[in-house]
Amino acid sequence: MTLSPSGRVGSPFSLPIRASGVVIDEREVSVAVVLPAYNEELTIADTIFEFHRAIPEATIVVVNNNSTDKTSECTLAAFEAIDGKGLLLSESRQGKGFAVRRAFRSVSADVFVLADADMTYPGDRVLDLIRPVVEDEGDMVVGNRLTGGRYAAENKRRFHGFGNRLVLGLVNKLFRAHLGDIMSGYRALSCSFVAGYPILVSGFEIETDMTLHALDRRFRVMEVPIEYRDRPKGSVSKLRTFEDGRHVLWSLMHVIRHYRPLLFFGTVGVVIGIAGLVTSVPVISDWFAYRYIYHVPLAILATGIEIIALLCFGIGLILDSVVHMERMAYELDQMARRFE
Repeated sequence: MTLSPSGRVGSPFSLPIRASGVVIDEREVSVAVVLPAYNEELTIADTIFEFHRAIPEATIVVVNNNSTDKTSECTLAAFEAIDGKGLLLSESRQGKGFAVRRAFRSVSADVFVLADADMTYPGDRVLDLIRPVVEDEGDMVVGNRLTGGRYAAENKRRFHGFGNRLVLGLVNKLFRAHLGDIMSGYRALSCSFVAGYPILVSGFEIETDMTLHALDRRFRVMEVPIEYRDRPKGSVSKLRTFEDGRHVLWSLMHVIRHYRPLLFFGTVGVVIGIAGLVTSVPVISDWFAYRYIYHVPLAILATGIEIIALLCFGIGLILDSVVHMERMAYELDQMARRFE
């Protein structure tokens, strides 16, 4: 259900709520600042105030993601203090992906700003992220935390930083990109990107999934250097280094399988093919030494393994053609939307 700051309850089947209009560089656009929140009673009000000071006309959307503290009460009190320019939504399914999905389905806007509710991202830089979208220079503008080195200094989880660099390198290599921070939670999104982005992940891997979708669908991705701040004292991070890292790598593997099937199944085919060659070494030795095969079971096993390897290559080729046709359909659909 949708709960407004005034206490009004809306039907979950109602049309999306239109965000407020903001004049940026003499252009009026509607802007929604989306803040997923899980147990953020210590920081949610200050986060709302900071974004409101930076862009007072925007609609601030807080998605309470099953919090057990006073996040909702603090949010409503903050909205009252800023003259009700906010919207409180509830999402009972745990996970940042579910919370963002709830906001995107409930609110309509020309520009969506996605940020965390923990005061780690500078709200006063929000216009720097929005302007390239408004001026049609980018479809996704990401706040790059890594440029100035502040994130590395504040980040106390070394393995988490290593995982970030690993995934970043893989993404840049696979998509021939030159991005510096694909996991930043601070980004501005165009309405065309949001309308064409299917959210199929549930947790913190949504930032990686969002970036991969943008790269694969050839949306324009830009980065703006920002200063990252550590959480205020007493506020606890919800990140789980190993669990979230596993989800991100799992998501990356699925993206490779879905969007680069020839690479995925080709790699699997090569690995299986090498295993088949290793298995066939005694068989080949028999043939060269005796012109007779004594290891008959190994010969059958090696043949079966090589057939599986060839099947993997065939599956990769077929799925690569399917993905190519699907990309063509997506591009045609995007063009058709422009002329509606």
